[in-house]
Amino acid sequence: MKKITLIALVCAMSVAPLAKAQEGYANTKFGDNLYVGINGGVGMLMSPYDSQANFGKRLGVKGGIEIGKWFTPYLGVRIGGEFDQMKGATDPKTCNVGLTTEKADKGTARRQKFNRVAVTGDVLVNLSNAIAGYKPGRVYEPIVYAGASMGWHMMRKAGGTGDWGYYGPNRSLSLRAGLINKFNITKRFAAALDLRFEEVQKSFDGYGLRSWNEYVSAQIALTYTFGNVGWELIQNNVVECPPAPRFTDAEYEQLAAQLAAANRKVADLDNKLRDCNKPAPGPKPGPGPVADGNAPLATIYYPINVSKIVGVQNNVVDAVANVMLNENNSYTLTGWADNYTGNDKINTKLRKDRVAGVKNALVGKGVAADRLDTQINDGNLTNFGPKCASLDRAVTIVRK
Repeated sequence: MKKITLIALVCAMSVAPLAKAQEGYANTKFGDNLYVGINGGVGMLMSPYDSQANFGKRLGVKGGIEIGKWFTPYLGVRIGGEFDQMKGATDPKTCNVGLTTEKADKGTARRQKFNRVAVTGDVLVNLSNAIAGYKPGRVYEPIVYAGASMGWHMMRKAGGTGDWGYYGPNRSLSLRAGLINKFNITKRFAAALDLRFEEVQKSFDGYGLRSWNEYVSAQIALTYTFGNVGWELIQNNVVECPPAPRFTDAEYEQLAAQLAAANRKVADLDNKLRDCNKPAPGPKPGPGPVADGNAPLATIYYPINVSKIVGVQNNVVDAVANVMLNENNSYTLTGWADNYTGNDKINTKLRKDRVAGVKNALVGKGVAADRLDTQINDGNLTNFGPKCASLDRAVTIVRK
């Protein structure tokens, strides 16, 4: 009774995930993640008198077919049919089922042999996906399962001679649990080692004995999966944009007219602003300060240990490109790195990568490459000290 309770508990634990769907993954069509399989191996009956037969004479072949479906990355079910050849020993005084004329290897028991044909059903839990999360491309996946089968016993009459047949009532229920060691060969084909323990209802091993008999087995299985294989991740909290409004031709013409009127107002305001900025009549002002010819046209700054143009510095490169496209000058681009952090090898690479990145960005915006000369400078751009080292991580652009 304790064993039955334990198996029932395993079944309950396996079915529990049904109450909670796997969040974050798309549901699939019924034909997706649907598989078929065949399996074969050996099993050994462990009823009360079986120990009186040698180990090798207790092994019987078994095999079956199955069809299964994964509903989430970690929860699935399967149904199927199986054949079990059960061999062992039993007490001839209390049992007539499957007896042969041969004595067992030990004691007074006689050998017993019969076949069991059953329909099966299991709940499957993929441990790797349930514990470590779904990851496509895994080679090995451990899968635990629990379920039941209903079987019918086929045997020979009269001491193991004659034709095989069903001489009922020889029907038995089996509760089972096991571990599938699955190895994914390709996306659709997989091989597995199925290790199973069963409690088979006693209907073949005499009367007055315990109600359940143990049956252990090991099988090799091959499976093929149909439809879409795997699961598509759903990003949570995705905001769906409303559909774009639809307008008639008349509404479009009205909107175009409103836009044209707004553009005319902007142009009018621009002309008034230009008139306000005109200098008042009077003597012309004297010459202003002359710009230093060596002053940079622009400086692009970088975070520490970064050579990619980031953030607002992209806007600076856009503005510089617009200026260059309206000039005929050539330019010198110089790569800098602060000498307060890193080492010479790292800083030299940063200088080269930074200046090359700026040149490539400007060329990508239409500036001719032969107008841009690049160089690096091993010194500090500002020499303001370690506290201002961020000002030394830069590329300067100077007109020739």
